[in-house]
Amino acid sequence: MSIIFNSATNLFHLQTRSMSYIFQALEGFPTHLYWGRKLNNPDASRLLQRTERCSFSPNPIPEDRSISLDTLPQEYPGYGSSDLRNPAYAVQLANGTTVTELLYVSHRIVNGKPVLEGLPAVYAESGDEAQTLIVTLADKLAGLTVELSYTVIEAFDAVIRSARIVNDSQSVIQLTRALSVSIDLPHDGFELLQLSGTWARERYIHKRALTPGVQAIESRRGSSSHANNPFFALLGEGATEDQGDVYGFSLVYSGSFTAGVEVDQYHTARAYMGINPFDFSWRLEPGEAFQTPEAVMVFSSAGLGSMSHTYHELYRTRLCRGAFRDAIRPILVNNWEATYFNFNADKIESIAKAGSELGLELFVLDDGWFGKRDSDNCSLGDWFVDPKKLPQGLEDLAERVRSHGLQFGLWFEPEMVSPDSDLYRAHPDWCLHVPGRRRSEGRKQLILDLSRADVQAYIIEAIGSILKSAPITYVKWDMNRNMSEIGSALLPAERQRETAHRYMLGLYNVLEQITIAFPHVLFESCSGGGGRFDPGMLYYMPQTWTSDNSDAISRLKIQYGTSIVYPISSMGAHVSASPNHQVGRVTPLKTRGDVAMSGNFGYELDLTAFTEAEKEEVKRQVEQVKEVRELVQYGTFYRLLSPFEGNETAWMFVSPDQREVLVVHVVELNEPNAPLSRLKLKGLRSDYSYEWIGTDEVVGGDELMYAGVAKSIPHSDYFSTVYRFAAQD
Repeated sequence: MSIIFNSATNLFHLQTRSMSYIFQALEGFPTHLYWGRKLNNPDASRLLQRTERCSFSPNPIPEDRSISLDTLPQEYPGYGSSDLRNPAYAVQLANGTTVTELLYVSHRIVNGKPVLEGLPAVYAESGDEAQTLIVTLADKLAGLTVELSYTVIEAFDAVIRSARIVNDSQSVIQLTRALSVSIDLPHDGFELLQLSGTWARERYIHKRALTPGVQAIESRRGSSSHANNPFFALLGEGATEDQGDVYGFSLVYSGSFTAGVEVDQYHTARAYMGINPFDFSWRLEPGEAFQTPEAVMVFSSAGLGSMSHTYHELYRTRLCRGAFRDAIRPILVNNWEATYFNFNADKIESIAKAGSELGLELFVLDDGWFGKRDSDNCSLGDWFVDPKKLPQGLEDLAERVRSHGLQFGLWFEPEMVSPDSDLYRAHPDWCLHVPGRRRSEGRKQLILDLSRADVQAYIIEAIGSILKSAPITYVKWDMNRNMSEIGSALLPAERQRETAHRYMLGLYNVLEQITIAFPHVLFESCSGGGGRFDPGMLYYMPQTWTSDNSDAISRLKIQYGTSIVYPISSMGAHVSASPNHQVGRVTPLKTRGDVAMSGNFGYELDLTAFTEAEKEEVKRQVEQVKEVRELVQYGTFYRLLSPFEGNETAWMFVSPDQREVLVVHVVELNEPNAPLSRLKLKGLRSDYSYEWIGTDEVVGGDELMYAGVAKSIPHSDYFSTVYRFAAQD
């Protein structure tokens, strides 16, 4: 059994293959005791040290001064009844007060993992691979009930948590804070690792030691954002890529979030994560409930790399869904940087024809095919074909592309509307706005109000009609601005602060209906590149355009940081023009291909402009990608050298049976007469002999891991080397 309850001590013990998570109902208070390496026979009396603190930490039980909520490690703390730290939840009751106190009432253990209604979530494929503990807490005076959900899947060292908050009173309750997880760790001896950046610099790795006070990341932008990803990790003392205790926190949500750690006066650390309470509230009528998104907490005793392996496999196989979860992804060409808005059917067909000759499999028509879209100033929302550019329509263009042996894909930005559009002129109230206030534009567009059922229905019908009109097998779903003037014309005054979360619920409903209606379509999420690269979107779309910055050297940091939590199968990575359109860098075509190969591979340039030498290099790249893409998609990913720590970056893939190996090494700036060095591999069988593909050498797995291979000597800047090995029979 994965979940054990000791009725004599009210102890809950959640287990996986090598992890234990333990808490206890102590005097009714859900008290956290332990999270870490697996324990066989834990004893609650040894796991919690109880002692009286000072009078400034009040005691809820006068006769037992060893218990103070201000020092007790808790599972879902409230505020106002003597815990003076950040709470997991907060409500305002009908009498205007905000003091509540949740106590244990009951629990149940169920096989499998219940779905979260209206929200993306990790799933179990069968009832016997997971168990879920649902603990019911209540404040009977307030009429407030909270159901805490904990799921463990035996194969993964993770605890998946969420909360359902129920109004059991006869009056309205205003929910003002509803986090998915809160956990009190016994010390603050951690480094906090976060993934932060901006457009074109997404998910850079940042580390800092915890100090007293609050260390937090968040988004108030209405999306998970380019600035901060809804993930952080706590690295124990001495933890590195390959050793030490690491605790990961990842939120399955795509809207505004908060996450962080509060270090208190006694140097304990309260980690938390959930919907951002800033400008949020939710009105709960009697009998109504609010479901939080879920947080996925991963423990590793073998460093960051092992934590990443858990997230990669869990998200790839138990978060991503549909036919493309396990399907090999096609090699594509996207016309955006080749043509921008300036194209016609003949130009598109010429790129598709060139792609066919080079071995590509999918053509994607990007922005500019609809309405009067000759720039980004108009037409979003008008999802009908521009007859000036495509006089014979999408079906004709798709067939012309398909006649060259390529599938046909299409770009949309369904959540947006241009003020200069037929849709906006017909429905000016359909966008997020506040009466009397300016409607701030970003990229000459506004955001449709997806909290409204009629707007959701329009998007589902409009996008569905296009997808039915032609043989479309791929959709790039873009979203190019963050929220401002967040208000809805249909919500009453007392519910206006629900708008942003209702938007996310509406978006998830739209995505659910469209992706189910078109199961043959591979959907890729995009938000100015990586502005909404989060687990919530992966539930509906198994891959995301990693960044609008396609420069290979910039992508070293972007893709490396992204790999901390997200599987390689989720990353879109393309070869683009040189000089690069974002940073102007001139990079060898080989290096651009070697970097993009470690993702869902494609091209984003004008294939018709290649020289004969470039065509031969692209043919070689395409052939190589077809040989290794199964390994890249399904293999175990190892980070070898970090671009955040030096002039070199290296990573590798190992097949599940440890017989196939792919290694990529990139040197950014060449150094004269540099020292010689070696690259030590990971994850191989020490007793295997590996053929070094492309040479006549055979090397032992032990030698590859412990002695390593000599690095190639660069002869230019931005120099890349690919090593491939195959175990001998």
